[in-house]
Amino acid sequence: MVASAWRTPPPQCALALLEVAQRVPARPAEGYPIRRQERGFFRRVAGRPAPFGQAQDDRQPDAGPHGVRGRARGRPGQGRQDDARDTEALKNVDEKEKEKLVRQKIEELIGSIGADRDLARTSLGLKNLVQDVVDEVMGLGPIEMLLRDDEISEVMVNGPKKIYVERHGKLVLSERRFRDDGHVMHIIHKIVAPLGRHIDESSPMVDARLKDGSRVNAIIPPLALCGPVLTIRKFKKDQLTPKDLIKYGTLTEEMCDFLAACVRVRLNVLVSGGTGSGKTTTLNILSSFIPPDERIITVEDAAELQLRQEHVVSMETRPPNIEGKGEISIRDLVRNCLRMRPERIIVGEIRGGEALDMLQAMNTGHDGSLTTGHANSPRDMIARLETMVMMAGMDLPSKAIREQIASAIDLIVQQNRLRDGSRKITHITEVAGIEGDLVVLQDIFRFEQTGVDERGKILGRLKPTGIRPKFMHKFQEEGIVLPARIFMSKDEESAAW
Repeated sequence: MVASAWRTPPPQCALALLEVAQRVPARPAEGYPIRRQERGFFRRVAGRPAPFGQAQDDRQPDAGPHGVRGRARGRPGQGRQDDARDTEALKNVDEKEKEKLVRQKIEELIGSIGADRDLARTSLGLKNLVQDVVDEVMGLGPIEMLLRDDEISEVMVNGPKKIYVERHGKLVLSERRFRDDGHVMHIIHKIVAPLGRHIDESSPMVDARLKDGSRVNAIIPPLALCGPVLTIRKFKKDQLTPKDLIKYGTLTEEMCDFLAACVRVRLNVLVSGGTGSGKTTTLNILSSFIPPDERIITVEDAAELQLRQEHVVSMETRPPNIEGKGEISIRDLVRNCLRMRPERIIVGEIRGGEALDMLQAMNTGHDGSLTTGHANSPRDMIARLETMVMMAGMDLPSKAIREQIASAIDLIVQQNRLRDGSRKITHITEVAGIEGDLVVLQDIFRFEQTGVDERGKILGRLKPTGIRPKFMHKFQEEGIVLPARIFMSKDEESAAW
């Protein structure tokens, strides 16, 4: 059993090795190398429960070197004292120290098993095996290595045998694998349990986040027919800056200066786009332009925003419990944050009736609010806002809703993910008011596609339309001076010279 576990591929051997380490007797000369205290140590680090039917402190001691069970050596109750001491010690160390301690113990176990069974000659390197076990105990098992890869932006687990990653905007099948459905479920529970959320057959879908803010979604059978499905959208370790977006071609320097001025003069900005287009990243960039002396309150389904200011109050929704009670929605939190003296309200994403509360907040003195929504164009975003307001259950006429939208929203930033995987701000559009029953929109900047090169990369340029927004006077009132060339196309700029 030991040899087969040792030779299994790295993604599959971690749990097998842990089971082996708990069962294999050591050489008689060494007595009890895999002690009861060590098993308790690994369970406390990995969150693994005691064997079924036994309390954590009532497990029987290990078999002796000849397979005979007996009392643990030492004073009565010594094992429980060691367990308590280990637990207390683990509470007082940070994650890096804990991982170092776990790695040392794993290396000792692997070394003793390998030397006893003459496994050091196998093709699998000890270093890779140790890392796999550490990932299983401390991290998220087979996908932990993928999460450490900075070139990977998304990890998609389609059952235990298929793990896809997004690398440089393209989907690639990874070589990593889980052992079975139970292994995937163990990792999902490991993610959602610290957040107080649960997933089972009665509640087979859950949204969560990792410690670094990465977004997590899980759906399990019977809804997912291929087995448990886990999707993780990674957040970069280093926060992106406006200069990074300019370097990646997401926007131009002129567009960045214009957006920074709009945030500083407290315009209400809505970032729209499709799934995976980079809306949250752009929202983070926009929030970085907020002055540091303002009180900011954020409302999200799963906390993802990474604001750099000090005075930030973050709130997160709560799903219903097993009995279907205790749910706190985004709409509840938006209503509550109005009583918290906010100077800026940032809603991670509006999907339903909370759109009405957000519009009312923008129209009642809470200027400078930021939010995102799903739409394929600025015009579609206006139509979706109208639909979401109707979802609030208020019997409002369409014209009244459109007037609310035209009065509340100042600017729509449209971000799209193009066919080549690149992400660009394709429109910066002013909401210029309402004429009759139609909300008037005018583009200030837009992306113009010119073709596709031989590698499939989309060619084009981000350019101003030559139209100056109606809220230019607000820049002057705040003492912000934007050069006229920001709003001039190249043809107009060359003609002016």
